[in-house]
Amino acid sequence: MIAAKLTANAAHPPRATRDCSDVEWKARTDLAAAYKLFDRLGMTDLIYTHMSARIPDTPDHFLINPYGLMFHEVTPDNLVKVDIDGNLVDEREGDAINPAGFTIHSAVHHARPDVGAVIHLHTDAGMAVSAQADGLLPITQHSLRWYNRIAYHTYEGIALDLAERERLVADLGSHHSMILRNHGLLTVGQDVAEAAVLMYYLEQACKQQVMALAGGRPLVYPAPEVCEHTAQQYERAYPRAGVLEWDSLLRWLDGTTGPTGPR
Repeated sequence: MIAAKLTANAAHPPRATRDCSDVEWKARTDLAAAYKLFDRLGMTDLIYTHMSARIPDTPDHFLINPYGLMFHEVTPDNLVKVDIDGNLVDEREGDAINPAGFTIHSAVHHARPDVGAVIHLHTDAGMAVSAQADGLLPITQHSLRWYNRIAYHTYEGIALDLAERERLVADLGSHHSMILRNHGLLTVGQDVAEAAVLMYYLEQACKQQVMALAGGRPLVYPAPEVCEHTAQQYERAYPRAGVLEWDSLLRWLDGTTGPTGPR
């Protein structure tokens, strides 16, 4: 069963997981790196957002952050393994996951076997755009990646109702990105790298939209045929996000490429 919360001040000590398969360890290290990345970028909400990764050699199991830890506290060792039904696998004392996180992530992992990672964040710009009636506007090159290629899910309250899962995945369809109305952003990918890079650029597009609207001047919209052409260019040139960027991001996180990095 899903544990609702951790006790106050609980911290997960590192646990040796080298005895797991190499495939699982790779999933653990990549997912922990994504938590470190979005912490470094300031795209956090204390303990309340979540990312998950399917374990490729046990596809009915996925990894997710322990409930009660901030992003910078997540490590490969303390990621919690859970099955599609919400049962903790290899459970230890203190393990818990966010119930809303389970609702969202289990829905996607169950319905989309092509998905290896799911990221859901409450970013400032993403939440702002999620509350705008027109959604993501085709006004910047970044946003044109999603021209007619992004899903929307109507807000139903905090995602604690398991019945919402069917509606959420129906709205997501075959898309890789979704705006949760009045709530935040969600991206999925074949692996952590793809979902993470999509989330980075989706937040950038939302941030640019908020800034453009704040200027109070008329906006310039590319012609619809140009918007579609640009979206197709993204699909041809970058069919899978993260392939080119992920290793560079890991070097930045490891401090081997200097202090500058994504903004």
